[in-house]
Amino acid sequence: MRRFTKILTVLIALLLVAGLTVSTVANAQPKARDFRIVVVTHGQASDPFWSVVKRGVDQAAEDMRVTVEYQAPGTFDMVAMAQLIDAAVATKPNGLVVSVPDADALGDSIKKAIAAGIPVISINSGSDVAASLGVLAHIGQTEYEAGLGGGQRMADAGVKNALCVNQEVGNVGLDLRCKGFTDAITKAGGKVAVLAVDLADPTGSQSRIKAAVEADSTIDGVLTLGPTGAAPALAALTEMNALDKIKLATFDLSPEVLEAVRDGKMLFAIDQQQYTQGYLAIVYMTLYLENLDTPGNILIPTGPGFVTKDNAARVIDLSKAGTR
Repeated sequence: MRRFTKILTVLIALLLVAGLTVSTVANAQPKARDFRIVVVTHGQASDPFWSVVKRGVDQAAEDMRVTVEYQAPGTFDMVAMAQLIDAAVATKPNGLVVSVPDADALGDSIKKAIAAGIPVISINSGSDVAASLGVLAHIGQTEYEAGLGGGQRMADAGVKNALCVNQEVGNVGLDLRCKGFTDAITKAGGKVAVLAVDLADPTGSQSRIKAAVEADSTIDGVLTLGPTGAAPALAALTEMNALDKIKLATFDLSPEVLEAVRDGKMLFAIDQQQYTQGYLAIVYMTLYLENLDTPGNILIPTGPGFVTKDNAARVIDLSKAGTR
């Protein structure tokens, strides 16, 4: 009986310690911050590129323990996007994160948010206008320099006459990509033509790319400005059996792009590391709201990086987690 009592006493003590430990751990869990941040971009969360941005946003919201709402127009529509920003401002969030593909269309809405006392961080596109708009910081790659780097790599690979396939002519960020690319190829003694396509019609885009290449037999390079543009370009060149003589490269990543780079069908993909854009925007905004921390430089670069045949397999593994 005495032995049983001793065992029972030990068990009770252990249960008390376990209960205390659980209670201590529960009480040690950090509380959620009472901050609501609205993210408005020009890219839908269903898009392969923007889905990665949103994963970065969502993970940072969890890590920083803040409430975040992600919004985007149904298509590339600057009027609709400005309306989303205005509607978000009307709800008086603690912070606002925006992409700025067209400062002329979105500038007034962004400035109204700042005038209303809502801090703003821009991501992805807008590096060229961030300072003039008055945002806290811009997180992304500088598009002209990224295009310039892509053009230099293409020129080093021997490209002399290239197409820059632009799926959103008028999107300042994409136009700057083409300009940087054009300047690099031109400096190397080559030339570039810009080809506009409508990715809402992928079959039509493929036909336009094929027609442009067939019309000029000296074209030896094609750069697309996003993975949704890369798909019809890859299909067109594959149909023409031209991948052995025409170098193909793109901005941004997708499973199809990474596989094509790995398999040698594409020369490279320019990686702006969009997960980081979404993630850092929420982290920096939270730090500002809580502690008035501001970046040391208004431009926080996340790229360009380059995915080539040498590292594509590793990036494919990382992309399965939705972070690349």
